[in-house]
Amino acid sequence: MENVFRILDANVNRVAEGLRVLEDLARFYYNDALLTEEIKEIRHGVRKSVNHMYSCFVQHRDSVGDVGLSVSQQNTLDNKNSIRELIIGNFKRVQEGIRVIEENLKILGQYDLSKTFEAYRYDCYSLEKNYLAGISKAVKRKLPDTDLYCLTGEEYSLGRSNIEVVRQMIEAGIKIIQYREKEKKALYKYEECKKIREMTRDAGVTFIVNDDIDIAILVDADGVHIGQEDIPIEEVRKLVGEEMIIGVSTHSPEQAQDAVARGADYIGVGPIYKTYTKKDVGEPVGLEYLEYVAKNVSIPFVAIGGIKEHNVAEVVKHGARCVAMVTEIVGAKDIAKKIEDIRKAMRAAREE
Repeated sequence: MENVFRILDANVNRVAEGLRVLEDLARFYYNDALLTEEIKEIRHGVRKSVNHMYSCFVQHRDSVGDVGLSVSQQNTLDNKNSIRELIIGNFKRVQEGIRVIEENLKILGQYDLSKTFEAYRYDCYSLEKNYLAGISKAVKRKLPDTDLYCLTGEEYSLGRSNIEVVRQMIEAGIKIIQYREKEKKALYKYEECKKIREMTRDAGVTFIVNDDIDIAILVDADGVHIGQEDIPIEEVRKLVGEEMIIGVSTHSPEQAQDAVARGADYIGVGPIYKTYTKKDVGEPVGLEYLEYVAKNVSIPFVAIGGIKEHNVAEVVKHGARCVAMVTEIVGAKDIAKKIEDIRKAMRAAREE
């Protein structure tokens, strides 16, 4: 029976260690007291349940001769690329370890104790569901409540690079910046986004990447923005996970409601006016659609398309809290001054 004790020893340690990883994430990463306490109780219960066999475990332990170490070191099956993967991997480790303990306890005639571990396993199934649901809410990135949503457009930037323009936007207090460059090569866009991601992260600015889901993932952007003819929202969510913001361009009430129903975190509303920034843009939807969204859509929305300093007040009066601009800002000689003037116009419109 000594090998059975080796199996039990290894799996009790495996379960306790996996629970400790989950407990520390709940405690230090998510600051969730309830989850921390629930995991701690199970971890202590697992240890205490087999305390009477502890001397047998230690006596038959053979860490030096364990072939599992060399097998593990020769593969990368346990590699983790995100906090979510770390959580899921450790829950599976715990659940599988408990099942091994259950079965081997039966061999030792410890049937009642086996049933105790069966109960722990089912507790862990429920805990996993609650844990993942809880962290999805805790880590979900949200569009900040702000007035201006700025987009890049290097061809309109008076010879300045996107990096320089973004730097000036950040210094002017912009809280959302979208990288939108349709014509550049993928590698160039990736390199620019890496730099912008670093700048925005340091400044606490939300960084959105337009269309290029792969680049958004690679640089750990806060979100990705897609159009009506891009990959469906549900499929994008599978790629980017629960944490990343997904924005969707909409041009009608039907598209707005569809985006909400399918899980968009915010929608773009437009084009409000005629715009030439996008080559494939449709006809203006006007202020009537903006008013509809303001009254009927529950998620955040951003008015976009042909909005300038001279007409932004009209857009605000029809329900827009946040407006997106490209050429009006990137094409300004003094970006900070232009942003200040637009904000003054928006404030005045709200006060009327």
